[in-house]
Amino acid sequence: MLVKTYCAAVNGLEVTTVTVEVSFARGIQFHLTGLADTAVKESYDRIKSAMQNIGYRFPTADITANLSPADLRKEGSGYDLPLAVSILAADGKVAADRLGEFMLVGELGLDGRLEPVRGALPIAIRARAEKFKGLIVPLQNIREAAVVNDLDVYGMETLADVVNFFNGNRSIQPTAIDTRKEFYEQQSKFELDFADVRGQESVKRALEVAAAGGHNVIMVGPPGSGKSMMAKRLPSILPPLSLSESLETTQIHSVAGLLGRGMSLISQRPFRSPHHTISQVALVGGGQNPQPGEISLAHNGVLFADELPEFNKSTLEVLRQPLEDRKISISRAKYSIEYPCSFMFVASMNPCPCGYYGDPTHRCVCTPGQIGRYLSKISGPLLDRIDIHCEIQAVPFSELSKMQPGEPSAAIRERVIRARNIQAERFSSLPKQGGQGKVYCNAQMTEKMLHQFAEPDESSLSLLRTAMERLKLSARAYNRILKVARTIADLEGSEKVQSHHIAEAVGYRNLDRGDWAERGI
Repeated sequence: MLVKTYCAAVNGLEVTTVTVEVSFARGIQFHLTGLADTAVKESYDRIKSAMQNIGYRFPTADITANLSPADLRKEGSGYDLPLAVSILAADGKVAADRLGEFMLVGELGLDGRLEPVRGALPIAIRARAEKFKGLIVPLQNIREAAVVNDLDVYGMETLADVVNFFNGNRSIQPTAIDTRKEFYEQQSKFELDFADVRGQESVKRALEVAAAGGHNVIMVGPPGSGKSMMAKRLPSILPPLSLSESLETTQIHSVAGLLGRGMSLISQRPFRSPHHTISQVALVGGGQNPQPGEISLAHNGVLFADELPEFNKSTLEVLRQPLEDRKISISRAKYSIEYPCSFMFVASMNPCPCGYYGDPTHRCVCTPGQIGRYLSKISGPLLDRIDIHCEIQAVPFSELSKMQPGEPSAAIRERVIRARNIQAERFSSLPKQGGQGKVYCNAQMTEKMLHQFAEPDESSLSLLRTAMERLKLSARAYNRILKVARTIADLEGSEKVQSHHIAEAVGYRNLDRGDWAERGI
């Protein structure tokens, strides 16, 4: 008897429907075909033990199981459930009349319990696209998969539950979750707030501009000046995620297996802060079994690199292309995948190895050579891709103790949202830009858009020309200044980019100044 069930293979964020075919013949061997990896091949032992522990004997026959399409690599343990159900159906223990209506995915424990798998959300999206009536997943994946509308999603605890469901011995209702309501309720709940930050008004202004335009930013200052503190509060002033952004972000975290039990949609923008010892593969993604890296996990959110010069220089250089393209393509001998990675890059660093160069209250003990080597870890091309540079000085305790709480994040966020709405309206009628997708904020503007939306007037152009000549800025830095100036104008509600907008934007290129260049940048 030939039986077919259906599951899915996840490659990056792309999902392909896989047909599990099982056929019996005379004999005692088990054959698994279809380019399966080690985890899939080991399913035989898990399935055999699971069947025995729920009261079924593994069939004594020559069993051939094929995973079609056979030329597509199959990875992971999610094929356990469809293989087990197919074997039981071919043995007459499961009614096969409804198997074609459902997609199944799940790992089997030796006791027959269903264990969670990665990628349940993109699999559910694929099941809906393929017009399946329903999807059966482990109970721990139910909230993740139930996000998808127009698809009946069933969460099962054990293989026995699945058998009873198909045999009609147990009535199980599909899970319905009002994820949209939960999504909107959680959007404005932040543990960290800019009201906790006292002083540093110029830096908070720079971060507001960065949030309003989606610009990359680097903060330079001594230890204890509040760089990390402010960076961690940046998500609280970013505009809320849209449902489409949330769905895309959640898919990435689902594929990476990072959605906690009971989670459905990610409701707040991600904030990723990898340690400076991170490898290139962990940062951009890939590996023997490809997984999204930190830059993709930060998609639609913030990637924070604390103590930037401490990162390996070759690791930092791999950020250059993703910062421009907002996607990462990974090609290896066995696979080629693409992940989205549209994120705000936020970095912090000390001005020297000891951290106190230029600090009025502490003496720097670094030699010029040490400072030069420290700063030279950040290449010019990478620095050019960072729109806003700002210096920070520590706030003296005598002033810190007298200051009132700072402006709350909610007030700053309102201004940021107004500026983003202006940008959304501006770019709404524009087509997608090649492989980069649609433009949503000023930081994503192309050079053609800069001429269209951020063309400076004669006085502003003269000011910009002078800054370019004195600071010896690159063409990329020129474009960054115009993008930041456009954002400053949007925060002000100005239709045109004016000279004072240009002046403020030039002021955010601190690391392009001559004194920094002499120190090694």
